[in-house]
Amino acid sequence: MERTQNAKFVDLAIRMIFLGLFVYSAFLMVAPLASAVIWALILCVALYPLYDWLQSKLGGRKKVAATALALIGLAFTLGPVASAMFGATELWSEFADKAAAGGLKVPPPPEGLKDIPVVGAKAASIWSMFERNLDGALAKYAPQILDVSKTVFGKVLGIGLGLLGMALSVIIMGVLFVPGPNLVRGLRKFGNRVFAPRGGEFVDLAGATVRNVTKGVIGVAAIQAVVVWILLKMFGISSASTLALISLILSIIQIGPGLVLLPVIIYAWSSMSGGAALALTVLAVPVSIMDSFLRPVFISKGLDTPMLVILIGVLGGMMAYGLVGIFIGPVLLAVFYELFVLWIEAESEVDEVVPGDAG
Repeated sequence: MERTQNAKFVDLAIRMIFLGLFVYSAFLMVAPLASAVIWALILCVALYPLYDWLQSKLGGRKKVAATALALIGLAFTLGPVASAMFGATELWSEFADKAAAGGLKVPPPPEGLKDIPVVGAKAASIWSMFERNLDGALAKYAPQILDVSKTVFGKVLGIGLGLLGMALSVIIMGVLFVPGPNLVRGLRKFGNRVFAPRGGEFVDLAGATVRNVTKGVIGVAAIQAVVVWILLKMFGISSASTLALISLILSIIQIGPGLVLLPVIIYAWSSMSGGAALALTVLAVPVSIMDSFLRPVFISKGLDTPMLVILIGVLGGMMAYGLVGIFIGPVLLAVFYELFVLWIEAESEVDEVVPGDAG
């Protein structure tokens, strides 16, 4: 009997070792793609209503709808990379032609540069050196120029790789659209195995939370950026599109467009008439804080989870995991909150049982 028990133990240990090796090997293969897969899942959940609507309009052609959305996503992600590469190639070609023709010159320093406190005189002196003797100035400041170039190139390369990673996520998203319902059913079964009997509800809660956070964060940021663009155009501010894009990014990372509008207001009071500057200031204040009113409406719509829990998840997730944490954080916190409430309610039901009722 004892030998039989020992044999069963050894057999179980060997099986667990092989299972652990398979799990570890699978993890090593999937880990490099984890970020792309997570973003693909988020995009798939957020855009699935749009995919469902599109495939119904296309007569149920699910693969065509998925391909169309994937191609649109690739245009948004790879478009900036292609544009940047084309611009860099054109700039380098122009630079090389001017250098070969001896027409590469530095213009005189702008008026007022030397009057800037602390750094103005030094900056004007360096600028004049490059203007008078470009070759000598390049030789003198070559190490500093190289360091700055490396830093700038590293940042640009990081942005390009990020966009390429997002393009991979878009491709995976397109693949996930068609089998999406079957995958959700599998996740519900898995959830019921782990968090019985409400695991399926938690899967549905996670999907609803991702969609609402997408509307409340990305959607509200887009609305706010459009309003900023309209406001700047109304008052004739140059680079309104660029400033609106910066506002969009700041709103997505939960900073808001105030950092863009404040310098614009200062510029308005120094260059516009008093009435125009006052009007811009009065309109800029509600635009800066409009997300505080719109975001709760979009995020909490259709969810039983308290708004405070979702907002803490958005901010905490972003601080812990970066941009993807904006979506992961509220999902984790919402599921934790529901589990905590379920545990509290179960304890309350046990406490309410009267000893005489047990018989």
